Amino acid sequence: MNNPSIESGKVPAALGAAHYRMVAELADAAPENVLDPATNPAVVLSAQSLTKRFSEGPLNVSVLQGVDLQIRRGETVAIVGASGSGKSTLLHLLGGLDAPTSGAVQLHGRDLAHLRAAEQGRLRNRHLGFVYQFHHLLPEFSALDNVAMPLTIRRLAPMECAEAASKILAMVGLANRMQHRPSELSGGERQRVAIARALVTRPDCVLADEPTGNLDRSSADSVFALMLELAQAHGIALVLVTHDASLAARCKRQLQLVAGRLVSVR
Repeated sequence: MNNPSIESGKVPAALGAAHYRMVAELADAAPENVLDPATNPAVVLSAQSLTKRFSEGPLNVSVLQGVDLQIRRGETVAIVGASGSGKSTLLHLLGGLDAPTSGAVQLHGRDLAHLRAAEQGRLRNRHLGFVYQFHHLLPEFSALDNVAMPLTIRRLAPMECAEAASKILAMVGLANRMQHRPSELSGGERQRVAIARALVTRPDCVLADEPTGNLDRSSADSVFALMLELAQAHGIALVLVTHDASLAARCKRQLQLVAGRLVSVR
């Protein structure tokens, strides 16, 4: 079933808007093994017995059927699967952008379902970064202002926000494009700005949903190489959802979503 409300290669517009609002408010196989974050501090993000069902009129579609997953600090994980298998849905649940039907998502040992929306927003802002297939940059702001936005939301001093944003933009090769608006940047440059925005807070984990899906092969390879390099340099975990087997192969761990469950590929 190919239903954009259930699974898509990029975040739905409404969900992207919800993300900004919340942040602003501050086949049968053995499942992936899970370690308790409370007893293993290396675990940044985890899911236990995660399920998700969508009801649309007479239809009742079960997308995720008991997903167990743990993400350790600094590791790179690729999640692959057929279109409509629930990859993006899983990523949204891991990021607290949607609620599971049952099961739990824990970020640094804290169950997101037990937190108020404002506290969820603060926790995401501090510990998670997001990169989507579409950049979701604010068109009226410069690259510098877009990257500084997560720090501005934290109410840091404007000078501190601008300094951190300029440093990360230089790291992604856009030192000379900081004052350009998204419409004045190429597709690859816009995605680099989105990556810089995800990394400017030095999160513990970046969730990336088809981050190179709108780019040509050359741009996709260079952008993803940059993501891996920066994540490794800063000890940031990277969870990648992708249809691109060549990108998935560059991650240290590969998982496949089959019949609503995660199966280890490598």
